[in-house]
Amino acid sequence: MELKLYNTLSGRKQPFAPVDPDRVTIYVCGPTVYNYVHIGNGRPAVVFDVLVRLLGKLYPQVAYARNITDIDDKINAAALENGEPIAELAERFTNAYNDDIRALGVKQAAVEPRATHHIDVIIDMIQRLVDKGHAYEGDGHVLFNVPSDPAYGSLSRRSLEDMLDGARVEIAPYKKDAKDFVLWKPSSAELPGWDSPWGRGRPGWHIECSAMIHKHLGTTIDIHGGGSDLTFPHHENELAQSTCANDAEFVRFWLHNGMLTMGQEKMSKSLGNIVTIRELRQRYPGEALRYALLSGQYRSPLAWSADLIDQAQASLDTLYQALRDAGLGNDTALDHADLGINDYPKEIVQPLLDDLNTPQALAGMHQLAGDLNKAVKEERKRHIRAQLLSGGWLLGILESDVIEWFQGSGTADGVDANAIQALIDARNEARAARDFQRADEIRDELTVLGVELEDTRDGTRWKTS
Repeated sequence: MELKLYNTLSGRKQPFAPVDPDRVTIYVCGPTVYNYVHIGNGRPAVVFDVLVRLLGKLYPQVAYARNITDIDDKINAAALENGEPIAELAERFTNAYNDDIRALGVKQAAVEPRATHHIDVIIDMIQRLVDKGHAYEGDGHVLFNVPSDPAYGSLSRRSLEDMLDGARVEIAPYKKDAKDFVLWKPSSAELPGWDSPWGRGRPGWHIECSAMIHKHLGTTIDIHGGGSDLTFPHHENELAQSTCANDAEFVRFWLHNGMLTMGQEKMSKSLGNIVTIRELRQRYPGEALRYALLSGQYRSPLAWSADLIDQAQASLDTLYQALRDAGLGNDTALDHADLGINDYPKEIVQPLLDDLNTPQALAGMHQLAGDLNKAVKEERKRHIRAQLLSGGWLLGILESDVIEWFQGSGTADGVDANAIQALIDARNEARAARDFQRADEIRDELTVLGVELEDTRDGTRWKTS
């Protein structure tokens, strides 16, 4: 089976194969932890989680690193505003981020490097750049000399002449060129800092990722992922630093997911149009948020709205209903350890092999659900059910217990299941006594609570609406 991925560097879809056929290396930029993350930050976490699941079935080993930026001016400012130690604030929001993406079904990365744990590696890489003439010191700062890299701009397809970042603002006196960017900067007494050959200071944002990639994954990696807003300048700067420091290819495939939009604008903290994962989790199951994030092609912008989430939840209801109606039990746990890629349904695998076409893969899930609804023989039902669950695992959905899904355990407003069952029992007793008025009153009470009833041959089932 051939996996094709869209490579930002080449501008086209290409067949993917790792440098080492037994080990894929992948790095994805994680958050800067100064506040709760918004749902836009959840998109790369979910998208690349699907890719890592797929790669894990295609290759013997996947070395996956997703970093945490825990030293940054935004973190410093937030801690100062809160009157909170900087390290404590960063730790608090790191834990909150991991909790939020777990709720979206994102598996833990093999490595989660933090910038503050890699200062020695960062300093070493900066020193190599200085020694090779690609960086220089100025007024306590160390800067990368952009004109020293003739390939600079190749990732974002920008020429040096087009980069006017310093042309309309005052250029710092310690810069040789307006386009040069900071690798190291001095720290005042109240800010975090470490001793270095250039004085007490802290790293710039871009160098952190380059250094952590080199330490944990090697000189050349197979895949580097992140949001499309990172293509320039962050990933462009990473590419320049790492290539110049190591005199070797840095990344073979650059993958970028599109942004979420609210109306016509990109979702961002600076615009004030964000909604956090933490807020959304109070109203929706994490699995519905994940489905919504996968409902669009990952490279395209995705318009975020309540309607999108409602549609996602209704789609999941359809899939869970097919499992429920099959009558083969409520447990959705499936052992994937011994499954190879050929054991997964082609309706899901083939779209994912085509540059992670998750909308088509989700359509394949509904096709399987339709087949399950039409199946008559139990053996056939068991086969399709297993296919539906295994396809769901690749996408990171259908991992809830079927009954719990319908009874609202995934939301903060989940109803008391015992109280609901007591009302259902009372309604059944009223129906048995032919007291249909009382039975209807109880149904109305349940409707007010947001509970829908379904009378079947096997008894009364319920779900939250």
